[in-house]
Amino acid sequence: MPLPTADTPWPPPQWARHYAEMQRADAWYSGEHRRLDAERGAGRPAERRRLWGRRATAQRPRPDRLHVPLAGDIAAMSGTILFADMPAVTLPNADQVTRDRLAVLLDEGSVHLALLAAAEQAAALGGIYLRVTWDRDMVPDRPLLTAVQPDAAVPEFRWGMLRAVTFWAELPGSTSATVYRHLERHESGRIMHGLYQGTADRLGRSVPLTEHPDTADLARSLDRDGDGQTISTRIPQLTAAYVPNQLSRTHRGSPIGRSDYDAPIYDQLDALDTTWTSWMRDLRLARSRLIAPDAYLRDLGPGNGASFDDDREVWTGLRIPPTEAGAGITLAQFTIRVAEHAQTADALTRQAVTSAGYSPQSLGLAVEGGPPVTATEVEDRTSRSMTTRGAKAGFWRQPLAGILGALLAVDREIIGTRITPDRPTVEFGSGVAESMQSTATTLDLLTRAQAVSTATRVKILHPDWDEGAVEAEVAAILRETGAAAPDPVGSFPM
Repeated sequence: MPLPTADTPWPPPQWARHYAEMQRADAWYSGEHRRLDAERGAGRPAERRRLWGRRATAQRPRPDRLHVPLAGDIAAMSGTILFADMPAVTLPNADQVTRDRLAVLLDEGSVHLALLAAAEQAAALGGIYLRVTWDRDMVPDRPLLTAVQPDAAVPEFRWGMLRAVTFWAELPGSTSATVYRHLERHESGRIMHGLYQGTADRLGRSVPLTEHPDTADLARSLDRDGDGQTISTRIPQLTAAYVPNQLSRTHRGSPIGRSDYDAPIYDQLDALDTTWTSWMRDLRLARSRLIAPDAYLRDLGPGNGASFDDDREVWTGLRIPPTEAGAGITLAQFTIRVAEHAQTADALTRQAVTSAGYSPQSLGLAVEGGPPVTATEVEDRTSRSMTTRGAKAGFWRQPLAGILGALLAVDREIIGTRITPDRPTVEFGSGVAESMQSTATTLDLLTRAQAVSTATRVKILHPDWDEGAVEAEVAAILRETGAAAPDPVGSFPM
């Protein structure tokens, strides 16, 4: 299917609902007051009692609002527990040259950091796209693995699998009357580029890529014998992959993922902001104030009013009867409802985090103090987070393996390296790191029971070491402990 040729509505109307849901999630993820106000739909009857989007009137002024970035914290936590450590990417059937090349691509391409950021954005927006591309001018010796936001993509699925996707972006220089859009379509074996001049809601007409500086360089990469829009990748794999965050509850059966906020937890997020705003209002209203009689005020002259100097130490005598009630300076100090607000905020935070699929302890809400806990106890306390992490890792494993296989294939066909591309395997760790004390206790018990060899103990302590490093460490341990000495009985003559 080629790029659009006729003027069509843009973004496509069939994706309007998905984009609206992403826009709502993105407003809470960003935490910007202006976007939260626009997202709530000011003036609707159902929104009148909400903090955000409330229309300000003379009878109902808009309060000084405070936003708690819990939505961003949840997304960041999701990305961290999934990609705090880079998953193990291996090529069991490839030669050493290909394995070494994959290690270079992962390291020099900062793939770990790219996946960490992509996982956070996927948690907020419901999914993320991974794309293989290249730029021979900027990075001539390797292809690039990048992430594309889901609200800038129009995918096509077959049997729940991505078969093609069109990425789009509004380019600099666009105005309210004229909007330039770059469309980049990924299909099996090719990538197509198109530049369109339209309006805010219409794609407009197709124009040459050279008419905008951001797409002019792409014209040099197009196939000379093609349709003037295509770049052949010369590989059967699709150079894009979609990773859903979790399965959608609103669109059952759809391959489009859902946001962590679509539990939904928007009511809790708004109520949390309301609680903090009320708390700060208590602080503002409860500031100490001095109420002084008119006789205590100093006249500043005609037309300048009067003032009261609360730092003055010596006062002139005032003709006030000593028994007159309320004639002195009165201190006004209101009560601040600290405990009530704190408990409400804590309850709302815990409920929002739990509804999003995580344990409150994962966000630092665990009770402080007490003795150190083992990794097993940590996993028990964060079992809900670990369950969610395992589910998300399942959604990530196959698309990530496929796009890394495409990365290797592009590296050979486009960059020209002499490797044998293969689809790697991707394995996520447990997500819970054993403490050194817990590991030492486990090894000590196994040694006393004579149930484990020295080599196995070294592998448990250093799971990332290769066989050569393990053998060298075992030899050093045996040599230092004397266990490597030869058996003298075996040297006796018979």
